[in-house]
Amino acid sequence: MIKKFFFILIVVPLLFSCESKSDVEEEIEKVQVDFEVTRFDKRFADATPQNLGTLKGEFPFFFPPQYPDSVWVSKITDTIQQEINTEVAEAFPEFSETEDELHSLFQHVKYYFPNFEVPDVYTVTSEVDYKNKVIYTGSKLLISLDTYLGKDHPFYVGLQEYLKKNFEKEQIIPDAATAIAQQFVPRPDSRTFLANMVYYGKILYLKDLWIPFISDAEKMGYTEEELQWAKKNEEQIWRYFVENEILFETDSELYTRFLYPAPFSKFYLLLDSESPDRLGQYLAWQMLRQYMDKNDVGVLEMLNTNAEEIFNDANYKPKK
Repeated sequence: MIKKFFFILIVVPLLFSCESKSDVEEEIEKVQVDFEVTRFDKRFADATPQNLGTLKGEFPFFFPPQYPDSVWVSKITDTIQQEINTEVAEAFPEFSETEDELHSLFQHVKYYFPNFEVPDVYTVTSEVDYKNKVIYTGSKLLISLDTYLGKDHPFYVGLQEYLKKNFEKEQIIPDAATAIAQQFVPRPDSRTFLANMVYYGKILYLKDLWIPFISDAEKMGYTEEELQWAKKNEEQIWRYFVENEILFETDSELYTRFLYPAPFSKFYLLLDSESPDRLGQYLAWQMLRQYMDKNDVGVLEMLNTNAEEIFNDANYKPKK
């Protein structure tokens, strides 16, 4: 009888938790968002020197006035650009699945931030500008499809594996969420490693709210194996940060070691080559999750709370 009572005590809160989460998602599904998706990559691929003027009139923001028409005519007729057009057309004959996911992303953002301006979406090519895969301007979301052709595509020969692993179609939505989140998360107000960690942790926490239909590995830009490595070693990584007293250091080298994209994180230990990059981001994400679980604060309040306060109130305990 006692065992049954304890079972009820455990199960009932779980049921209420699931019910609450389901209720939130039901409310989000009712949020109205209107946007258009324009396959500008196709429009430019079909352009000719003769109809360039029409295309410029329709999409003036893609044609800065300081560039003469000869620049665009050269690009239209360039054989490399034509090859890019062909490969993108084959990889993305349609865009409906991604459009549906963008719709859900925008609904989630609008639910948590009612003043969010839903952008129109433009698919483009960028000569594999992997540093600007997705650009969010407020009114527009630009997606460079030639950076999502699959990690083994010949266009990417010579690029490092840590970059190519995220040149997959499945990374479009996480990248879009990141681009939007960067407009909501205040930049670090301190040069400490902790402040910069927490900045990325806040972005990842917003991705939890905005794209719950995406896996944690994809939110982080990890392979599943990299995510499991981070989970398995979470306690040891945190101990390294604490014991080496780097949380409040202001050495910018720590950013490149633990926050920025790289082949791996740099502990200067034998295990380095086994580790995924950006482990400082990963730990900050877990810290933010615990902070929000333990404290009665709203999302906007969290975004405007400084890193040291979050660190203290999270009382972060890594999973063993």
